[in-house]
Amino acid sequence: MLSLSPSPSMTSQIDNKKLSPKSTLKDLPMHHVTMNVSDLVIDVVRCFEENKIVPGIILMDGDRLAGMLSRRRFLERMSRPYSIELFLKRPITVIYSFTKIHVDVFAEDLLIVKAARRSLKRPPELLYEPIVVQQVKGTSTYALIDVHELLQAQSRIHKLTSRLLDESNYAQRVQTEKMVSLGHMVSGVAHEIKNPVNSVYGNVDFLENYFNNLIELVNGYQAFIGNKPDKLLELEEELDLEFILEDAPKIIKSIQIGSERLTQIVTSLRNFSRVDDRSKQLINIHDCINGTLLILENRTKYDIEVIRDYEKLPDIACYSGQLSQVFMNLLANAIDVLLEKKAQLQDETWQPTITIKTQQIEDHQGERLISIKIIDNGLGIPPENQQKIFDNYFTTKPVGKGTGLGLAISYQIVAEKHEGELKLRSQVGKWTEFEVLLPLLMQ
Repeated sequence: MLSLSPSPSMTSQIDNKKLSPKSTLKDLPMHHVTMNVSDLVIDVVRCFEENKIVPGIILMDGDRLAGMLSRRRFLERMSRPYSIELFLKRPITVIYSFTKIHVDVFAEDLLIVKAARRSLKRPPELLYEPIVVQQVKGTSTYALIDVHELLQAQSRIHKLTSRLLDESNYAQRVQTEKMVSLGHMVSGVAHEIKNPVNSVYGNVDFLENYFNNLIELVNGYQAFIGNKPDKLLELEEELDLEFILEDAPKIIKSIQIGSERLTQIVTSLRNFSRVDDRSKQLINIHDCINGTLLILENRTKYDIEVIRDYEKLPDIACYSGQLSQVFMNLLANAIDVLLEKKAQLQDETWQPTITIKTQQIEDHQGERLISIKIIDNGLGIPPENQQKIFDNYFTTKPVGKGTGLGLAISYQIVAEKHEGELKLRSQVGKWTEFEVLLPLLMQ
């Protein structure tokens, strides 16, 4: 009398704490039961009786994968009349010829979410068949995963992803609200500064013209008088007229340069403060970058060399305030890393450098893109951190120095708001490159 029971549930073996949206098949329980097709069917019966949770058996023909015999299909075949007498003492290859199915082999590094989606695309009669996993690519090492385990893990990951997404949206909403509040404050301060700055900047040209007219008048008086009285000569010497005539134009020029600089800074602050833009505007991407650099200049002008390698680009439709926030995050991170490396090296010959390269490119589908690369020669990012760099709350900075939201929000701004890409490339100890790719024909 043949006695076989269906494979019981193994839910207790899944470690929920290890499951994440990036979990792969190797994070699930696997069954390593292999037989050769020349073995007898009675050996399969003993195997299933001794291993109640095994969902099937890997069948090998030497070093070659011959197929997979599931407990369900084996039980179905052996439950038919006269099957025990026909198959029990015959090789597995005989019964497998009646139960043979197409075996789809999954790689062990395949994401659980993708594996579940792929398994559900199988024909209806194969939906509950175990999953065959190749554990090391290019070898004959295989294992089985119970499809129920796979789907339960996928369900847990879906719930976890939903919770993380809710937390992410909440965190980003809070951060955005903070940036909007800060933007309003900065905009108000910039507006208050702008009025007196405009007054100075607008009147300094008149001041220069008035002074030049007075100089011309003084020179005329001197030429008319000829021999100056002693009291006048004493007054010129006391006032140091010669120095005034030489230094005053320099002072006026300095006021011109300073007021023009203040005007540029105020304009940059006003542009940066527009984080709650309601619609896209045509902007020059270089003006956006340069405005951000101007705000950060107090952190770069003494220690860090900034190289601008700009290609001539057309204007692009975007949310300028939000894009300025992206450049602010990327550049500020680069500055932090460079200053950290400079402190570690204590090498006066090493020059911390940020290179900003812009160009127009085409992707493999022929779509025109604007590429903005921000490259630093800092510490680099280890491979294990590169996979998490755009995750919410991920930061390598000390407590209080970073929120772990800057790059996550930057990624969202580029990918969701501008339908672009934010890419990372890095070599530990050498350099890091962030590339912002923006579609040229964004509506």
